[in-house]
Amino acid sequence: MDVHEVVSKATELMPGLVKDLETLVAIPSIAFPGYPPEPVEEMGRVTLELFQKAGFSNAALMDVPSGYPPIYAEIAGPEGSPVVVLYAHYDVQPAPPEQGWTSDPWVATRKDDGRVYGRGAADDISGLVAHLGTLRMFDGQPPCTVKLILEGMEETESNLEAFVEAHPELFACDLFVVCDMGNLRVGEPVFTTALRGDVACIVTVRTLEHALHSGVFGGPAPDAMMALARLLSSLQDDDGNVAVEGVTTGEWPGEQFADEDFRSSADVIDGVALTGTGPVGDRLWMHPSINAIGIDMTPIATSSNVLIPEARAKISMRIVPGANPEKELDALVAHLESHAPWNAQVEVQRTKAAPPFHCETDGPAYDAARWALEQAFGKPVGEAGSGGSIPLLRTLQQAAPDAEFILWGAEDTALSRIHASDESVDLGEIERLVVAQTLLLQRLAGRSPA
Repeated sequence: MDVHEVVSKATELMPGLVKDLETLVAIPSIAFPGYPPEPVEEMGRVTLELFQKAGFSNAALMDVPSGYPPIYAEIAGPEGSPVVVLYAHYDVQPAPPEQGWTSDPWVATRKDDGRVYGRGAADDISGLVAHLGTLRMFDGQPPCTVKLILEGMEETESNLEAFVEAHPELFACDLFVVCDMGNLRVGEPVFTTALRGDVACIVTVRTLEHALHSGVFGGPAPDAMMALARLLSSLQDDDGNVAVEGVTTGEWPGEQFADEDFRSSADVIDGVALTGTGPVGDRLWMHPSINAIGIDMTPIATSSNVLIPEARAKISMRIVPGANPEKELDALVAHLESHAPWNAQVEVQRTKAAPPFHCETDGPAYDAARWALEQAFGKPVGEAGSGGSIPLLRTLQQAAPDAEFILWGAEDTALSRIHASDESVDLGEIERLVVAQTLLLQRLAGRSPA
């Protein structure tokens, strides 16, 4: 097919793909502990059937020691043709009412802006639908060997890394296409070329043997919560930059994110300043960031006039591409242990050291993908980063060390609001992605016009 034929056929396929999107959004496939397993199991079965009908006749739910199974399949192409692995995931985030949804999160709702709203519509049902569309473009017979891996626990404690390590031969390939990203803005194509890593720890601050009456002892007796608050505040300077000595920082060389676009996509309250200094792209993708993501102390409902003897916080620090996670975590721990006020006792428990990831952009598959994306969008392609860490990519890289990686998708940063209320997807992004993936496979197989 030439480019015009590909575009035309993708448009014809879209009504069916939208129906598939609606079907999948209606299944609350939340793989988190404490949620019922039946919806996730249903999502696995329905997704499996869709891909079997699209051409992956040998698709199967794979055996794993625990958790929800990934789906794996393979379609053999002509002998000697490139091998491409398509990745997406079929589990979604929770959608509690307190998030403030304006429509039912489990009903795919088309609104006046033309977007489809619903939990998972973007992350990552759009990726599933894009892969379905790509297979249907070829009537189930792509021009090169295509493998499929659909994860069932990406949003929680993934079991796919262990599966890859146990079966590396299944992932031998020339190219991984990870369809769980998106453009910064609708219609403006970018590759995601860098992912920040994530290190985390739990810090416990102790000042007293037990709680004390604040009226009798308050003043000279140190309160652990106040000590923890001062310790946490030391992690950032007055502008909001990370103040941990020895952490890695840099400058982002690719597409930038305008301040006003970022404020809009993040729903920052009017009048509240953004934190950190430098261009927003630098702050998002080449500066570390740090947050206290949980605190253990007395709840307000059960509080009384006492000094707190012990308080704990879980701290997460995003680290930049090229940084060593163990060394970055060492720097964070050293800061916490050396900055406690009033000689408060500090104990730090290390909980996570996920590495960053960087895509090489000078290989033949990357050149083919750039051409395909430019044809699909009619615009030059930029490069962007992502704040999220995906440890799986390192595992895949170890299984296929010579493979290239393409990270893209329909989850536009400006409006998709993944993980938040009113998550949505632009259907045009899905259609253009189907076009791009179709052209990419043809190009790799030598069947696409120059």
